[in-house]
Amino acid sequence: MASRIRLEDRECPLSTTVQHVGEWWTLLILHDAFDGYTRFDQFQESLGISSSMLTTRLKTLVEDGLLERRPYQTNPVRHEYVLTELGHSLRPVIVTLAAWGNSRLPAADRSMILVDAHSGQEVEPVVVDARTGRRLDDSDDYVFAAGPAASDAMRSRYAARTASPAEEA
Repeated sequence: MASRIRLEDRECPLSTTVQHVGEWWTLLILHDAFDGYTRFDQFQESLGISSSMLTTRLKTLVEDGLLERRPYQTNPVRHEYVLTELGHSLRPVIVTLAAWGNSRLPAADRSMILVDAHSGQEVEPVVVDARTGRRLDDSDDYVFAAGPAASDAMRSRYAARTASPAEEA
């Protein structure tokens, strides 16, 4: 499959991430995997996806290191698809996307909510800075900056938005 990433975006982590998980079925398959589904027929029944599309998406998820294909039966050989550590690391992203979708709906129209497994109380996920605990949803307080491996074009793009610590002092 040809890359959908524009040449100028190849160093952007958002562009490269979307290439791996931005496809409609990928997010839904991962959601099912977080809910404990591992077998082809479970994914197919849950999603109503064609066999060929599911085969393609599962193969890509395995190639990308998000799922591991393991045999669970020998005669005939059958495989299950288990989340890898890399796959598990996407759970906060999926949870946050679902919460964002729910936040646009009246409470009575939400078909799925996130709850504390012990108390059953609904929770509201937010993305925060691990060091300070501050919410990251304010685009005036938190901006992207060029990283150590940034090209000249990337450095130029972000130079005007951020000041170096030496400039702020």
